[in-house]
Amino acid sequence: MINNTNELKTKINMDKLPKHISIIMDGNGRWAEKRSLPRNFGHQEGMKRVIETVEAAYELGIEYLTLYAFSTENWKRPASEIEGLMKILIIYIRRELDKITKNNIVINILGDISELHEIPRREVEKAVERTKNNTGMVLNIALNYGGRDEIVHGIKEYLKEIEMGKVSVDDLNINSFSSYLYTKGQPDPDLVIRPSGEQRLSNFLLYQIAYSEFWFSDVLWPDFKANHLYEAIIEFQNRNRRFGGI
Repeated sequence: MINNTNELKTKINMDKLPKHISIIMDGNGRWAEKRSLPRNFGHQEGMKRVIETVEAAYELGIEYLTLYAFSTENWKRPASEIEGLMKILIIYIRRELDKITKNNIVINILGDISELHEIPRREVEKAVERTKNNTGMVLNIALNYGGRDEIVHGIKEYLKEIEMGKVSVDDLNINSFSSYLYTKGQPDPDLVIRPSGEQRLSNFLLYQIAYSEFWFSDVLWPDFKANHLYEAIIEFQNRNRRFGGI
């Protein structure tokens, strides 16, 4: 294994980059507990990895980066942890929005943010509005997101258009349905990365990742560095993607 991050980066074939990388950020709580710290310390450290990962993906020229930040199931966590997560979200947006805007990055939200508390919701809406005309990398942040909920939401939106006479049942197919998802207009993820040792989808992009490549690692998210991103991309580039063919 190559330990030098810069050396590892040179091994990446810049002509075969994945267009869309999705990351299930996992392991913050366990990282903190291993150090006898409150779980929110792990989330704070995880935020630093978000900043570094976004910068690394941007520098490579990745077109779409999706980060799984808060799931519909995360509301089951203690109120203090949820409040801490929302504070970290606010801090991230306020600290990084100028740089994100300067780098021409588009912030796009996957999920129903209407259920977020007022202040974090306003910050998220401000970030989306401020970057909507940018033309560079799209940074999808999955907030109050669930893959099953997204599919149900898409079905409801399609039924509304049937009722209005805009479409018919016969118009529905795999491609047309994609335009009713939160990722409408985007390519499906080429590569899904999950650190922390878990090997499951956790209700993440269930429709979109039918033919994605997966890269799992035992590294907890607060220990995830640029070199881990590079390792995942290099392994992706050495796989043979057949999409059901030979």
